[in-house]
Order: sequence, then C-alpha cells, then structure tokens
Amino acid sequence: MSTVIMHNVVSVDGFIADRKDEVGPLFDWYFNGDVALVEGGPMKVSRASADYVRPIWAGVGSMVIGRRLFDLTNGWEGRPATGEHVVVVSHRPRPEGWHPEAPYHFVADVAQAVAKAAELAGERTVAVAAGDIGGQALALGLVDEVAMDVVPVVLGSGRRYFGSIDAQHLLEDPHAVVQGDRVLHLRYRVRR
Repeated sequence: MSTVIMHNVVSVDGFIADRKDEVGPLFDWYFNGDVALVEGGPMKVSRASADYVRPIWAGVGSMVIGRRLFDLTNGWEGRPATGEHVVVVSHRPRPEGWHPEAPYHFVADVAQAVAKAAELAGERTVAVAAGDIGGQALALGLVDEVAMDVVPVVLGSGRRYFGSIDAQHLLEDPHAVVQGDRVLHLRYRVRR
C-alpha cells in the first residue's frame, strides 16, 4: 500500500506562493549548490539537500495536484515533475488536444484522486501537492506524512501551505530534520 505524503516548499510564515501565485525566493535553494538533483538537470543543491531529496523523488509513483497548479505549469508539458503519473483534481476535463499521450488523469474530487493515485503508484509513494488540495486530503484523513522544505523568507500573504483547512490536526515529532543551504527539510507523520 502506498504512503501518501503531502509536500511543498514553504515560507517560514506558511505560504507556498504569493498572492500572484509566484514563488519568488522559495525555489532559490534548488539552484544554490553544486550537486545536481537530476543528472544533467539545471537544479543544483547542497549535498545535504541532494541526499535528502533524491530518494524521496525516486520513491514517488504518482502525484496529486489541483487544477490551479496544472494550469500554472501547463502540466509540465505532459511530463510529470516526479513519478510516472499525475492525477489532477478538477471539475473540468483534460484540455482538448493537450498532450494526449501524457499519463495524466482528471478526477472530480480529492478522495477519488488519492485513490486513483494510490492505484497507479502501487507500492510507491503518492505525493500530494500542498495547498487547497493537500489541505483537503489531510482533513479527509488521507495523508500519512507532511513534508516541508522550509525556506527562510517571510512572504506575508499568499497561498497557504494547508489551504483553507479549518480544523486542528496533530502531527508526530519530525522524523526527518535536514539542514540544507537556505532550506530546512522536515517530515512529520500524521497522528492517527
């Protein structure tokens, strides 16, 4: 059975993007080191971040994202950012003619999306993007772990890491705490 991990890069004050959906300095740590995250790729991070991120990315079988992220990134042009499949939570279908071969699945609600992603991932990890979709998945009890790459910046406002979640949810003490360069990687199991 898959482990479902809600994940995103986040500011110290809890935002994953500003009001204009721009990440500003949140992704700077992906380019401030000397160790390539993916061979031949442009992202170079510190050794500590590479040692933390690489196995996580390698373990992802599928991702769950919202339509907002899909539209902002144009679905990464049909190539999943990590894993082999992407499940998009949306009441609108796949755009007409958009990369028909892409391993993207469009479903109407969060619970269906996580179930589909788990089916596609098999024994591998399901990564759920933080924000409104991630917050809904947490509220529904579908998230096993919360992973945060905390960047030392205060955005002041914007898109919240946990979306519009309005109830208390307890997490265990962090089971991973890794200091990179301009980022702190944290992972928490969700208390059941």
